[in-house]
This record gives sequence, C-alpha cells and structure tokens, in this order.
Amino acid sequence: MWLERLELRHFRNYSQQDIEFNKGLNVFLGENAQGKTNILESIYFLALTRSHRTRTDRDLLQFQEKELSISGLLNRTNGKVPLDIHLTEKGRITKVNHLKQAKLSNYIGHMNVVLFAPEDLQLIKGAPALRRKFIDVELGQIKPIYLSDLTNYNHTLKQRNAYLKSTDKVDETFLSVLDQQLAEYGSRVIQHRIDFLKKLEEFGSRKVAEISGQREELRIDYLSSVSLTDSVNLVDDFLTELEKSRKRDLFKKNTGVGPHRDDIAFFINGMNAHYGSQGQHRSLVLSLKLAEIELMKEITREYPILLLDDVMSELDNSRQVKLLETITDKIQTFITTTSLDHLHQLPESLKIFHISKGTVKEDL
Repeated sequence: MWLERLELRHFRNYSQQDIEFNKGLNVFLGENAQGKTNILESIYFLALTRSHRTRTDRDLLQFQEKELSISGLLNRTNGKVPLDIHLTEKGRITKVNHLKQAKLSNYIGHMNVVLFAPEDLQLIKGAPALRRKFIDVELGQIKPIYLSDLTNYNHTLKQRNAYLKSTDKVDETFLSVLDQQLAEYGSRVIQHRIDFLKKLEEFGSRKVAEISGQREELRIDYLSSVSLTDSVNLVDDFLTELEKSRKRDLFKKNTGVGPHRDDIAFFINGMNAHYGSQGQHRSLVLSLKLAEIELMKEITREYPILLLDDVMSELDNSRQVKLLETITDKIQTFITTTSLDHLHQLPESLKIFHISKGTVKEDL
C-alpha cells in the first residue's frame, strides 16, 4: 500500500496543504520547528485516528481554529481507498470511501503504518506504558477484534475504578459482576497480546540474528499481572487474581491487576536487554521495527507505510544500511531530517520536500 495524496486543513501549523507523494521514498527537509514532524503526525493520525505526540485532540488544531480535516488517497492492491477524518467541537467523523464509520475498529486497519521515532529508542528501558502502547498500536492495526476487546476492557475498568472511588460500602454482588466482565474482556486482551508477541518474536529473531551477524538470539516474554496457568482457564485465573487483590483495590480505590498493568521483557542471549548497551538497544528496536513490517505484510498481504521521524541521525552507517536495504522499492517511506548529509545510500527514486513555516515545497 502507499499514500498517493494528502490534504490538510487547519492541522497544527498548516492552514491548507495538498501534497502528492512518491510511491517509494519521500524526504521532508527543513530546520527544526518548521512542521516536518507535523506531516508525519498527520499521516499517523489518518491511519490510527490518534496522534503519537499528544492525547489531546485540540493540540492538533491550528491556532484559533475549531475544526480540522485530514484526507488521503490510499493505493492498495485491490484499488484506491479515500480516507477522511474531520475533527469538530462535537467529536470526530471518520470516513472510508466517503462513507461514515460508526466504529473505530471499522476504520483502523485500512491504512497500516509503522512509526520509528527517537522516543522509540526508550522502548527497552522506558516505562511499561511505552511497551503497552507499542503492542496496542501495532496489534490494533492488524486485528480489529483486539481493538474491540481492548475498548470493552478499558470501559469496564473505568466503571470498576469509578465504583471503587464512589463508595465506602461496596456491594459485593455488583462488584462481582464487574469482575466477571473485566476478567472476560481482559483475558481476551491478554491472549491476543501473547499470540502477537509469539509472532513478533519469530520475525524479530531473524532480524536480530541478521543485524548481529548471527551472534544474538531474541526472546520476548509477556509479563502479566495475572498468574497464567493456561489459556483454557485464563478467565478463572483472572478472577482468582482479582479476588486476591480485592482488599488492596478497596483500600487504594483502583484495580491492581489486569492488562493495564502488564509489561513486556526483551532478552538477548538470555540476558534482559534492559541491562544491555545503548548500541544493543538501538539494534534491538531497529530489529523490532523491521520485524513489524514483515509481520504486517504476512497478515495483511501488503507492506505498511514506514514513518521515520528524525531517527536516521540516531543510527550509525551499518544500521542505516540495514534499514534502507529493507525499504528499497518495496515500502513507501517518509523521512524527516534537518540535513541530507548523514543519509547514506538513498535510492534514486525519491521526492524531497522542503518544509519552512508550515509550507511544503517539492524539490523539482
């Protein structure tokens, strides 16, 4: 798949901008704070209906504007697909082929993206929330039922926490009903994640071996706050943990176990990668991103779009070469950078766009 055209209206520092892209490599060149990352953010938002930089939609609105729109023309093997997102004071409207989509899971998945940004280099050593977000974004694009189960889980979790905060005398029967719902949705979320990580480990192992010259092996563990015996009894295991945690939950007025508390651990040659060198972290994250691309291709039958936000300067020559070898001619790629000097072995087929003060000009 590839994005042929993008139209922005009142998004960040862009009042009105229409851009036609190259099927292969597209480079956004400009000084900092001119709007390069905003372009990548708009593509990400068009794919996922969310920003990777903020949780607040109003941050995306151009100054003093009340509405924004992002439209794109996506090319897939089975034809062209127009995508539209319109953000108003009343909420958002998403359209596929000019038809409104009632559910998020009906929209997400039409356009798949893999983002590699400097903050991703914190994936190994950063907070667990970063790793949960990583798995939610990637899995949500390729498995719509995961998004549905996660949404239901989060809704039930919010209900349970609100109830715990609202009363000092808990109705045990009502709390048990909430626990049952939480366990059912949460167990599905956990199982989806475990299945996905097994596949990611399979693809990631190959990439880690390639980049390390066959010297390193990858293992990925899902660290659940629920003591898992087997997938058949996952709901029962979850309910058991909720029962164990009930006194704690009543005291702290929140829910202490569940996928919202879970984590992922990466191991290289049996050692937790958290304790590895900065170079190992960069190689591992690069391997995971390359593995995501291949995994999405296997599941969706199409390569995703790759967004590289000022990350090439963070990679040395050998890692750049490995990345560019993967994307050449196969994957539409967008790169933001302040200079072309550090970019090596770029393909001949590319478009360069100069970004200055919220204006995009193609290098002719």
